[in-house]
Amino acid sequence: MQRLWLIFAQAVTVCLAVLFLVSTLRPQWLPGGVPANAPAHTATGGQASGTGQVSSYAPAVARAAPSVVNIYTRKHIDVPLVPMPADPGLQRFLRSVPGFTRRQDSTSLGSGVIVSADGYILTNYHVIEAADSIEVSLKDGRHANAQIVGADPESDLAVLKVNLDKLPIIVFDPNQSVQVGDVVLAIGNPFGVGQTTTQGIVSALGRNRLGINTYEDFIQTDAAINPGNSGGALIDTQGRLVGINTAIYSETGGSLGIGFAIPSGPAHAILDQIIQTGHVQRGWLGLEPQDITPDLARAFHLDDLQGVIVARVFAHGPAAQAGLQVGDIIRTLNGQPVRDAIDLLNRLAGIKIGSTAQLQIVRAGKSSTIDVAVGIRPQVRRSR
Repeated sequence: MQRLWLIFAQAVTVCLAVLFLVSTLRPQWLPGGVPANAPAHTATGGQASGTGQVSSYAPAVARAAPSVVNIYTRKHIDVPLVPMPADPGLQRFLRSVPGFTRRQDSTSLGSGVIVSADGYILTNYHVIEAADSIEVSLKDGRHANAQIVGADPESDLAVLKVNLDKLPIIVFDPNQSVQVGDVVLAIGNPFGVGQTTTQGIVSALGRNRLGINTYEDFIQTDAAINPGNSGGALIDTQGRLVGINTAIYSETGGSLGIGFAIPSGPAHAILDQIIQTGHVQRGWLGLEPQDITPDLARAFHLDDLQGVIVARVFAHGPAAQAGLQVGDIIRTLNGQPVRDAIDLLNRLAGIKIGSTAQLQIVRAGKSSTIDVAVGIRPQVRRSR
């Protein structure tokens, strides 16, 4: 009996050793093993290494890159022939004097994303602002002049149109499911060197108060974004558009790992409005809100910092007609608490023009409710 047990133990040991060697050196010999020379792919579409980590994003780039275009703009500027004085008014006068300036062409570059087979291209407003001519270059080598369909300076988005056929179209992320920590790729034309792809992660969501746009809700990423990337695509590992690269934080003009992109959801909504009407309409009450600071809360005898203080009421605007006054504290909008001034502006922007907004306010320590007819926010042209 002892001899049989010894034979059994030795046989099991040999079998385990053989299995270990086969699984290490020839895993394809095992049932369900990966065929020899066959690359493995992760759920994200990237090629995987032996450790299960994504080693290539080539499928995602191949899907999205043809839809990203280079944009070249040209504008005419008047260059003074002698040094200009510091006074702006005197500068304007001297520029109008014949022979004091000479006309010179200025060129700049950026990127854009093809969003429609009809030739519509989404880009940043600052890429094409004040341009006298716009040329678009596709990855397949084609070139075309582009026309401006419309622009929205307050979100820094613009829509161009080119007359070309068989255009590759970017795919939007239908679920707008990007999360902090997700891998993203930035595609654009940095410094005019040609189409370039960089990789990073989503560093943060909902970034605002950056002083870049009036309406800010940025995706922050550490994917390298440089001058010329503006208007290009920020994609996920499926090759779907999750944002429009817009700005960088930099003290040197180069990438420091802090880039900002407009999320694809709001960008798509603005795109649709511009294509349909040529501009963007947002809800507006005709007031200027101000955040409640701890000092203001003490001055107004408030228990918390929720809401905004009306700092200005525009004459003949909806708020003025409804009786709102400077110093009123807006606590809720349509029954939902107002967190701060940005929250109020963003929520008002999406309210249907002509509908009624119900505000719960505090005036002189007393709470009341005021109904305000939502107007159209006046068009604003941003200067740079």
